[in-house]
Amino acid sequence: MTITRRDALLRTAALASASLLPAVPALASPSLRSTRSGDIDRSLHAAVAAREIPGVVAMAASADSLLYEGAVGLRGAGADARMSTDTVFRIASMVKLLTSVAAMQLVERGRLKLDEPAGNIDPVLSAPRVLTGFDDKGAPQLREAREHLTLRNLLTHTSGLSYPLWDTNVLRYVQFVRAKKGKDLPRTPLMFEPGAKWAYGSSIDRVSRMVEIASGQGIDRYFRDNITGPLGMNDTGFTITEKQRARQARLHRRGADGRLVAQPFEKLEAPAAFSGGGGIYSTAPDYLRLLQALLSGGSLAGTKILKAETVAQMALNQIGHLEAGIMKTTNPALSNDVDFFPGTRLRWGLGHMINADAVAGGRKAGSLTWAGLYNTYYWIDPATRVAGVIMMQILPFADRQALKVYREFEHGICRAARRV
Repeated sequence: MTITRRDALLRTAALASASLLPAVPALASPSLRSTRSGDIDRSLHAAVAAREIPGVVAMAASADSLLYEGAVGLRGAGADARMSTDTVFRIASMVKLLTSVAAMQLVERGRLKLDEPAGNIDPVLSAPRVLTGFDDKGAPQLREAREHLTLRNLLTHTSGLSYPLWDTNVLRYVQFVRAKKGKDLPRTPLMFEPGAKWAYGSSIDRVSRMVEIASGQGIDRYFRDNITGPLGMNDTGFTITEKQRARQARLHRRGADGRLVAQPFEKLEAPAAFSGGGGIYSTAPDYLRLLQALLSGGSLAGTKILKAETVAQMALNQIGHLEAGIMKTTNPALSNDVDFFPGTRLRWGLGHMINADAVAGGRKAGSLTWAGLYNTYYWIDPATRVAGVIMMQILPFADRQALKVYREFEHGICRAARRV
């Protein structure tokens, strides 16, 4: 097995920084009483009544029981259809957790390896080039990467791949390529040497392709056969039916005046190819089943999707002391600046963001989380053995009102969990 010097350092740093994460106590499953869930109900209803959001579905669970479920408001502003727990949402980048689980399943089976060159599986990744800057005419300047890209780099967003939505250099590069149509330029260069920094980008899209190559299946079929099908996540997929469309929440855009405007539904067309980095549909109950499986060590109701030691590895800080989770937008219409936990040390595991410090009034240190572009969010708190998911359909990402609703929901769940 080939391990680069930087990967070896990162693995050492990940083990050394395990002290950032608390030991997970064996706690009994909490149970929310109606008076406590009533506080959460009132908070969600107040946000809808104030027209901060059009509607929301929120759920929380322990490893083996449902703790809270709420569906408040309308599926679309001005519409008659009310939110229900089976409402279908576009969850965008929350599919990245599914792709990470898929990759780790293949690691367990010996089909993928975390620290071997990713180019051994996908030749596209075999000779990455790093952007070093732009010349006086705006032309990108590139050099060959000194380090191999690895699956660990990709799963932890330390690959050097970055999204134009949160990286001005990527945006400038893309604009140059589109305008000049440079035939000798790579479509997606690295923004830095693999392992040197953290940047949120298309890394998991590349993991998705590695899963397809290693398994011999398209990512949609792989999910159905190995994750969503076994877990009974029947409303989770890259396409939806007409019947599911009837349950779908409508996307809303928040204007400069703060008002939300409902958007037309996207066409029901199957794309030519799927990617595990985005573009998936789900429901809160479906996604909560995935979270419960991870919360319980990889199994749910007798169905095992991962080994317990693999789940624990995914929850461990893998990036040492690199900072993660803070992103500056290049397009405020699509995303606000992102810093979910100001002043908190944020790290990354094999699939999740990790808050290395406890969040005041909320989750414990070592909790796991991420989100989707349209303001869908999840968290897993191993210390209190609680997981939660909340789904809205609003742009821009990290919408302040949506985040307020999310925080109040989380705090309500955490307050109740502490009292039992």
